[in-house]
Amino acid sequence: MELGLRNKKAIVTGGTKGLGRAITEVLVREGADVAICARQAKEVTAAAEELRSGGTTVHSQVCDVTDTGRVADFVARSAEALGGIDILVNNAGRAHPGDFETLSDEDWQADLDVKLFSMIRCSRAVVPHMRARGGGRIININAVYGRYPDPMFFATSVNRAACLSFTKTLAIQLASENILVNSVNPGFVLTPQWKNVHHRRAPHISEEEFFRRMAEKEVPLSRFGHPDEVASLVVFLASDRASYITGASVDVAGGMGKYV
Repeated sequence: MELGLRNKKAIVTGGTKGLGRAITEVLVREGADVAICARQAKEVTAAAEELRSGGTTVHSQVCDVTDTGRVADFVARSAEALGGIDILVNNAGRAHPGDFETLSDEDWQADLDVKLFSMIRCSRAVVPHMRARGGGRIININAVYGRYPDPMFFATSVNRAACLSFTKTLAIQLASENILVNSVNPGFVLTPQWKNVHHRRAPHISEEEFFRRMAEKEVPLSRFGHPDEVASLVVFLASDRASYITGASVDVAGGMGKYV
Protein backbone atom coordinates (compact mmCIF):
# COMPACT_ATOMS: atom_id res chain seq x y z
CA MET A 1 0.00 0.00 0.00
CA GLU A 2 1.38 3.40 -1.02
CA LEU A 3 1.13 5.66 2.02
CA GLY A 4 2.26 8.88 0.37
CA LEU A 5 5.01 9.58 2.91
CA ARG A 6 7.93 10.01 0.51
CA ASN A 7 9.66 13.35 1.22
CA LYS A 8 7.35 14.11 4.14
CA LYS A 9 9.08 15.74 7.12
CA ALA A 10 8.60 14.00 10.49
CA ILE A 11 9.68 14.56 14.08
CA VAL A 12 9.73 11.63 16.51
CA THR A 13 10.53 12.40 20.14
CA GLY A 14 12.23 9.62 22.07
CA GLY A 15 13.18 8.22 18.67
CA THR A 16 16.35 6.33 19.57
CA LYS A 17 14.93 3.11 21.03
CA GLY A 18 11.78 1.17 21.77
CA LEU A 19 8.58 2.36 20.12
CA GLY A 20 10.15 5.61 18.94
CA ARG A 21 12.93 3.80 17.11
CA ALA A 22 10.50 1.38 15.47
CA ILE A 23 8.28 4.26 14.33
CA THR A 24 11.25 6.17 12.93
CA GLU A 25 12.54 3.13 11.04
CA VAL A 26 9.17 2.60 9.33
CA LEU A 27 8.96 6.30 8.41
CA VAL A 28 12.42 6.09 6.82
CA ARG A 29 11.44 2.94 4.91
CA GLU A 30 8.44 4.85 3.56
CA GLY A 31 10.75 7.60 2.30
CA ALA A 32 10.18 10.27 4.95
CA ASP A 33 12.87 12.63 6.19
CA VAL A 34 13.03 12.45 9.98
CA ALA A 35 14.27 14.28 13.07
CA ILE A 36 14.80 12.43 16.32
CA CYS A 37 15.67 13.47 19.84
CA ALA A 38 16.47 11.89 23.17
CA ARG A 39 18.39 12.84 26.30
CA GLN A 40 21.47 10.65 25.82
CA ALA A 41 23.99 11.94 23.26
CA LYS A 42 25.52 8.54 22.48
CA GLU A 43 22.11 7.01 21.79
CA VAL A 44 21.11 9.91 19.56
CA THR A 45 24.32 9.72 17.52
CA ALA A 46 24.20 5.95 17.11
CA ALA A 47 20.54 5.88 16.10
CA ALA A 48 20.99 8.66 13.54
CA GLU A 49 23.97 6.92 11.91
CA GLU A 50 21.99 3.72 11.48
CA LEU A 51 18.86 5.51 10.22
CA ARG A 52 20.82 7.40 7.55
CA SER A 53 21.50 4.10 5.82
CA GLY A 54 17.87 4.27 4.70
CA GLY A 55 18.76 7.06 2.28
CA THR A 56 16.63 9.90 3.64
CA THR A 57 17.60 13.03 5.57
CA VAL A 58 18.00 12.44 9.32
CA HIS A 59 18.39 15.27 11.82
CA SER A 60 19.33 14.25 15.34
CA GLN A 61 19.65 16.33 18.49
CA VAL A 62 19.91 15.91 22.23
CA CYS A 63 16.76 17.34 23.77
CA ASP A 64 15.01 17.09 27.11
CA VAL A 65 11.29 17.42 26.34
CA THR A 66 10.64 18.73 29.84
CA ASP A 67 12.53 21.93 28.92
CA THR A 68 10.45 24.37 26.88
CA GLY A 69 13.47 26.22 25.49
CA ARG A 70 15.19 23.05 24.32
CA VAL A 71 11.98 21.80 22.68
CA ALA A 72 11.62 25.08 20.78
CA ASP A 73 15.25 24.87 19.63
CA PHE A 74 14.91 21.25 18.54
CA VAL A 75 11.78 21.93 16.52
CA ALA A 76 13.30 25.03 14.88
CA ARG A 77 16.49 23.20 13.94
CA SER A 78 14.52 20.20 12.70
CA ALA A 79 12.37 22.39 10.44
CA GLU A 80 15.49 24.01 9.03
CA ALA A 81 17.31 20.71 8.46
CA LEU A 82 14.33 18.91 6.91
CA GLY A 83 12.77 21.83 5.06
CA GLY A 84 9.57 21.95 7.10
CA ILE A 85 7.46 19.76 9.38
CA ASP A 86 4.49 17.63 8.31
CA ILE A 87 4.34 15.05 11.10
CA LEU A 88 4.92 15.01 14.84
CA VAL A 89 4.98 11.79 16.84
CA ASN A 90 4.88 12.62 20.55
CA ASN A 91 6.51 9.48 21.85
CA ALA A 92 8.71 10.66 24.74
CA GLY A 93 7.78 9.16 28.09
CA ARG A 94 8.67 6.51 30.60
CA ALA A 95 6.96 4.01 32.87
CA HIS A 96 6.71 5.13 36.49
CA PRO A 97 5.12 2.30 38.51
CA GLY A 98 3.69 2.99 41.94
CA ASP A 99 0.37 3.13 43.77
CA PHE A 100 -1.31 6.12 45.40
CA GLU A 101 0.53 5.74 48.72
CA THR A 102 4.01 5.31 47.27
CA LEU A 103 4.02 8.18 44.76
CA SER A 104 5.42 11.49 46.01
CA ASP A 105 4.55 14.97 44.73
CA GLU A 106 7.84 14.94 42.86
CA ASP A 107 6.91 11.63 41.19
CA TRP A 108 3.57 13.04 40.06
CA GLN A 109 5.13 16.25 38.74
CA ALA A 110 7.86 14.41 36.85
CA ASP A 111 5.35 12.04 35.27
CA LEU A 112 3.06 14.87 34.16
CA ASP A 113 6.02 16.81 32.79
CA VAL A 114 7.41 14.02 30.62
CA LYS A 115 4.01 12.84 29.35
CA LEU A 116 1.30 15.51 29.16
CA PHE A 117 3.45 18.64 29.14
CA SER A 118 5.92 17.26 26.61
CA MET A 119 2.99 16.78 24.22
CA ILE A 120 1.83 20.34 24.89
CA ARG A 121 5.31 21.81 24.34
CA CYS A 122 6.09 19.88 21.16
CA SER A 123 2.65 20.38 19.62
CA ARG A 124 2.75 24.11 20.34
CA ALA A 125 6.15 24.36 18.64
CA VAL A 126 5.23 22.43 15.47
CA VAL A 127 1.78 23.88 14.73
CA PRO A 128 3.09 27.08 13.04
CA HIS A 129 5.27 24.95 10.75
CA MET A 130 2.31 22.74 9.83
CA ARG A 131 0.13 25.77 9.13
CA ALA A 132 2.80 27.02 6.74
CA ARG A 133 2.54 23.74 4.81
CA GLY A 134 -1.25 23.65 4.74
CA GLY A 135 -1.75 20.93 7.33
CA GLY A 136 -0.08 18.12 9.19
CA ARG A 137 -0.39 15.13 11.47
CA ILE A 138 0.16 14.88 15.23
CA ILE A 139 0.16 11.37 16.69
CA ASN A 140 0.34 11.08 20.46
CA ILE A 141 1.64 7.84 21.96
CA ASN A 142 -0.44 7.21 25.05
CA ALA A 143 -1.34 3.97 26.87
CA VAL A 144 -4.30 1.67 27.40
CA TYR A 145 -4.06 2.62 31.09
CA GLY A 146 -5.52 6.02 30.17
CA ARG A 147 -8.91 4.29 29.79
CA TYR A 148 -8.22 1.12 31.79
CA PRO A 149 -6.76 2.30 35.12
CA ASP A 150 -4.41 0.15 37.16
CA PRO A 151 -3.61 1.31 40.72
CA MET A 152 -0.10 -0.16 40.40
CA PHE A 153 0.48 2.35 37.57
CA PHE A 154 -1.45 5.11 39.30
CA ALA A 155 0.30 8.15 37.85
CA THR A 156 0.32 6.69 34.35
CA SER A 157 -3.39 5.90 34.55
CA VAL A 158 -4.29 9.44 35.60
CA ASN A 159 -1.84 11.31 33.39
CA ARG A 160 -2.54 9.28 30.25
CA ALA A 161 -6.24 10.05 30.66
CA ALA A 162 -5.27 13.73 30.53
CA CYS A 163 -3.24 13.03 27.38
CA LEU A 164 -6.29 11.48 25.74
CA SER A 165 -8.35 14.57 26.54
CA PHE A 166 -5.57 16.79 25.21
CA THR A 167 -5.56 14.83 21.96
CA LYS A 168 -9.31 15.10 21.45
CA THR A 169 -9.46 18.80 22.33
CA LEU A 170 -6.53 19.71 20.09
CA ALA A 171 -8.03 17.68 17.24
CA ILE A 172 -11.25 19.69 17.44
CA GLN A 173 -9.44 23.03 17.48
CA LEU A 174 -7.06 22.28 14.60
CA ALA A 175 -9.39 20.34 12.30
CA SER A 176 -10.30 23.40 10.21
CA GLU A 177 -6.59 23.85 9.43
CA ASN A 178 -6.16 20.27 8.19
CA ILE A 179 -3.95 19.38 11.15
CA LEU A 180 -5.14 15.95 12.26
CA VAL A 181 -4.48 14.80 15.83
CA ASN A 182 -4.86 11.20 17.00
CA SER A 183 -3.84 8.96 19.87
CA VAL A 184 -2.30 5.49 19.70
CA ASN A 185 -2.56 3.54 22.95
CA PRO A 186 -0.18 0.60 23.36
CA GLY A 187 -0.78 -2.08 25.94
CA PHE A 188 1.98 -4.51 26.85
CA VAL A 189 4.69 -4.07 24.21
CA LEU A 190 8.27 -5.37 24.41
CA THR A 191 10.29 -2.21 25.03
CA PRO A 192 13.15 -1.21 27.37
CA GLN A 193 10.58 0.41 29.68
CA TRP A 194 8.87 -2.91 30.33
CA LYS A 195 12.23 -4.56 30.86
CA ASN A 196 12.85 -1.99 33.58
CA VAL A 197 9.47 -2.79 35.14
CA HIS A 198 10.48 -6.45 35.25
CA HIS A 199 13.73 -5.63 37.04
CA ARG A 200 11.90 -3.51 39.62
CA ARG A 201 8.93 -5.76 40.27
CA ALA A 202 10.11 -9.34 39.81
CA PRO A 203 13.88 -9.74 39.38
CA HIS A 204 13.64 -13.22 40.94
CA ILE A 205 11.96 -14.66 37.83
CA SER A 206 13.07 -14.62 34.22
CA GLU A 207 12.03 -11.84 31.88
CA GLU A 208 10.25 -14.35 29.65
CA GLU A 209 8.26 -15.76 32.57
CA PHE A 210 7.37 -12.31 33.90
CA PHE A 211 6.00 -11.20 30.54
CA ARG A 212 4.17 -14.49 30.04
CA ARG A 213 2.37 -14.20 33.37
CA MET A 214 1.38 -10.59 32.77
CA ALA A 215 0.07 -11.32 29.29
CA GLU A 216 -1.91 -14.38 30.31
CA LYS A 217 -3.58 -12.39 33.07
CA GLU A 218 -4.45 -9.23 31.09
CA VAL A 219 -4.24 -9.79 27.33
CA PRO A 220 -6.79 -11.86 25.36
CA LEU A 221 -4.13 -12.61 22.74
CA SER A 222 -1.94 -13.90 25.62
CA ARG A 223 1.28 -12.23 24.52
CA PHE A 224 3.21 -8.98 24.57
CA GLY A 225 3.17 -6.97 21.37
CA HIS A 226 6.17 -5.96 19.29
CA PRO A 227 7.19 -2.36 18.55
CA ASP A 228 6.61 -2.83 14.81
CA GLU A 229 2.97 -3.64 15.50
CA VAL A 230 2.51 -0.21 17.06
CA ALA A 231 4.69 1.55 14.50
CA SER A 232 2.57 0.31 11.59
CA LEU A 233 -0.54 2.02 12.94
CA VAL A 234 1.31 5.23 13.79
CA VAL A 235 2.73 5.52 10.28
CA PHE A 236 -0.69 4.81 8.75
CA LEU A 237 -2.19 7.68 10.80
CA ALA A 238 0.63 9.92 9.57
CA SER A 239 -0.16 9.10 5.96
CA ASP A 240 -2.53 10.27 3.21
CA ARG A 241 -4.56 7.12 3.78
CA ALA A 242 -5.78 8.49 7.12
CA SER A 243 -7.00 11.83 5.78
CA TYR A 244 -10.46 11.54 7.41
CA ILE A 245 -9.32 10.42 10.86
CA THR A 246 -8.86 12.94 13.64
CA GLY A 247 -9.61 12.90 17.34
CA ALA A 248 -9.43 9.11 17.33
CA SER A 249 -8.04 6.97 20.14
CA VAL A 250 -6.85 3.57 18.93
CA ASP A 251 -5.58 0.75 21.13
CA VAL A 252 -2.77 -1.56 20.02
CA ALA A 253 -3.02 -3.96 22.91
CA GLY A 254 -4.03 -7.46 21.87
CA GLY A 255 -7.56 -6.94 23.23
CA MET A 256 -6.42 -5.62 26.60
CA GLY A 257 -8.81 -3.08 28.11
CA LYS A 258 -12.20 -4.12 29.43
CA TYR A 259 -14.28 -1.28 28.06
CA VAL A 260 -16.52 -0.62 25.05
